[in-house]
Formats: sequence, structure tokens, C-alpha cells
Amino acid sequence: MHNGLKGETPMNKNTDSNPWAEENDAIQQLALEECAKRQRIDHSVSVLVLPAGQCKLAARFAQLDARVTVADTPERQHEIEGRILAAGHLGSIHFAATELPAPPATDSGAPYDIIVLRRGLCSLPYAQGKALIRELMRKLKIGGKLFISILGLHSELGDGYPGREQSIYERYSPLSPAMARKYEIHHEVCLYSERDLFLLLLESGASVLRTMTTTWGNVKGVAVRV
Repeated sequence: MHNGLKGETPMNKNTDSNPWAEENDAIQQLALEECAKRQRIDHSVSVLVLPAGQCKLAARFAQLDARVTVADTPERQHEIEGRILAAGHLGSIHFAATELPAPPATDSGAPYDIIVLRRGLCSLPYAQGKALIRELMRKLKIGGKLFISILGLHSELGDGYPGREQSIYERYSPLSPAMARKYEIHHEVCLYSERDLFLLLLESGASVLRTMTTTWGNVKGVAVRV
């Protein structure tokens, strides 16, 4: 083994099969550890998290004294800024509007030391996903790291998925009707294997540090800008 979806997607409440479960998320923990390590050296770590979710991850970065940007759709700005205020991080987390999963076009926090793409890539065909990764890599400082999570081809979502036998270059299909109903994903998606993610990062010009497959079959990776 080598060492999303647009916006906020409704979750199945059974966490045993929930493809978006983030408790003890390994890739997010690696990102937090990277932040802590960098903060000990230069005390000015800049982080981009997209989409914002409930701002829990952004708050954890802020607790490490990082400067954090959360990117999400414009209609969520009021809600997210309310969450930031309630968490007491008004000075260290700021909101940037974007059309997910793309990063904000302009932002005072760039270039970043760390970017966390929590979900969203699966809403794009592979070629567009590759263009997005290249865009994210350009937002990083040299030596900055991208932490990415993608819905997996070998997760439950892949059961009956029409694109399962297609190559990653052609794969872009709706989920099976049963999975679409269960997870309320009614648009076309591109699900990834771990090998597909490794290929995506490599073809995007990133230096791949690590990829992994979770217990539930989703894939995650870490890449660095060189």
C-alpha cells in the first residue's frame, strides 16, 4: 500500500457504514500533526480547509495558533461566520466564498502551508479533478502539503456502481439507485481506488507522500508541492 462531494452532503446516521464519518479521521490527524510541527518552527502557519463543514477541523487548527481560511459556498457565509464566532476564533479563522470544490480565487491567506480537501473531488470527472488538484497545488507554498479525502470505489458506494469496470479516465456515473437513495447522492460521481488517487496526484504534478484506504473503503492521500 502506498504510504467528496460538492458542498455538504446529507449523511447516513449509521456511522458503521457512513462514508463521511470523520471521528478519528487519519488524514485530518496527519494534517493537524503537520501544523503543530510547522508551528514550532515558524509560528505563522497558514491553512485552507474546504469545504468548511461545521468548522470543527478549522477550530482545531486555530487552537494550534494557525491562520485558517475556510472556503465554502456564498450562501453558507452567515452560518459559518456564526460558528466561528461561537467557537471564539473570530480573529484566527476567516471565511472565503467559492464555488466548491474549487478554492477561492483570491485570499489573503495564500500561499498556504497546508490545504485540506475534505470532500468534493468525486463530483468532478477525472480530467476536471486533475485540473483542480493542480490549482490547489499552486495555492501551496513550496514544501506545503495537500491532505485529501475521496469517496472510494471499493466502499459501499461502489456496490452496483455502473462506472466500476471503467478506467478512471472514463469513469463518471450515477450511483446505483439503492446507494443514491441511501446517501442522497443523485448526481454523477467519479469514485476512486487508492491506485487512482496515487495516479491523480502524480499526473497533477504533485509529489506523493502517502495514500491509504480506510476501513470503509474510502481513499486518502498526502502530497507535497516541490
